[in-house]
Amino acid sequence: MPVYKSDIPSSEITAESVYLSRRKLMRAGAMALGIAGSAALAACAPAAAPKPQTPQKEDVAPTQAPGATAPTPNAAGGEKRDELGDAANSFQDITSYNNYYEFSTDKEAVAAYAKDFKTAGWKVEVGGLVNKPKTYDLDDLRKRFGEEERIYRLRCVEAWSMVIPWQGFPLHKLLKEVEPNAKAKYVRFVSAGDPEQMPGVRSPFYTWPYAEGLRLDEAMHDLTLMATGLYGKALPNQNGAPLRLAVPWKYGFKSIKAVVKIELVEEQPTSLWMAAGPGEYGFYSNVNPKKPHPRWSQATERRIGEFSRRRTLMFNGYESQVAGLYTGLDLDVNY
Repeated sequence: MPVYKSDIPSSEITAESVYLSRRKLMRAGAMALGIAGSAALAACAPAAAPKPQTPQKEDVAPTQAPGATAPTPNAAGGEKRDELGDAANSFQDITSYNNYYEFSTDKEAVAAYAKDFKTAGWKVEVGGLVNKPKTYDLDDLRKRFGEEERIYRLRCVEAWSMVIPWQGFPLHKLLKEVEPNAKAKYVRFVSAGDPEQMPGVRSPFYTWPYAEGLRLDEAMHDLTLMATGLYGKALPNQNGAPLRLAVPWKYGFKSIKAVVKIELVEEQPTSLWMAAGPGEYGFYSNVNPKKPHPRWSQATERRIGEFSRRRTLMFNGYESQVAGLYTGLDLDVNY
């Protein structure tokens, strides 16, 4: 059985080729300044990265558990829990540990960089292969489609996880209103990409703005949520304000933040991470404990706030609802 690396910093999900190119650039800059290469790299390392854990073997079968389409918002005593009984992470956990490369590659620095991000007057353009294209503002979306709480697990490709009480509306409500036509097969999402407000967008290592995509049937699934808040509050900037996607059976990078455009298309979209590392990040990116990332195992995960590791569930525990979307599809090839 192959041995997979487990010493990749969990603050990075960078494609290996991009990661190595960036290290070379940093080293060259350090030499120009007369700084020792090792010191320069240490200075560039993200702060307070979680200590890597040794994953369990890939052939350990994860425990399977059914999910519920609309999880019970509150357990006895008022503590928010998902439908598997796991307690939601605290508001502090969720808002202080964020992957958001438009602002920083350091999870614990994102909130500070994003605090002044301006979202007033936000608009979302919905078009492409639809009969009724429309541009919405946030008030339009809330009034037309409402808001409900969905307590979802979020599983990062880096093998850490959270339980998050989102609020928002199912994406299918919006898509039905714009009426996809017969040629529409996929949904492409685009984030804001403002270099004046988002310093990370100046990075040459990625194809900005951030873009993602879903198959139309995935987008129409009731679990697919457009999130507008969490813990009953408006969505914080570092969590993707004012509007983000939440697709709980896929790795977290599929849940694009700060959405400004939703486009129905005929061809499969290329996402930012597919472009950065096509051998590492596929279009589907379904949570699959049996399919390791090329540089680390996906068999287990660390829940933020816990010290021990837990087994990762197929489709992040939503198998009973979404497995039918992939009948006949080889998930090792279509990763």
